[in-house]
Amino acid sequence: MTPFEQIAHLAEIPLPIEVELDRVILTVRQILDLDAGSVLKMTRSAGENIDIRVGGTLIGFGEIVILEENMGVRFTDFHGQF
Repeated sequence: MTPFEQIAHLAEIPLPIEVELDRVILTVRQILDLDAGSVLKMTRSAGENIDIRVGGTLIGFGEIVILEENMGVRFTDFHGQF
């Protein structure tokens, strides 16, 4: 029996996928000045490598891609223990 067959009964359980595009540090004043539609400038751009986590556990790596007018993530590698 393959590992997938062993856990097939769990295949439909939804899990949150976390992709951290960047982190930014703001002062309290800057946070209070934010409104709907405010834009925070990020230092990362398309093509950069990022971590991909499921339930807080690193499962792989990806890269930022631009899809028409949207940003997405292309999976490039899965963590060895996943």
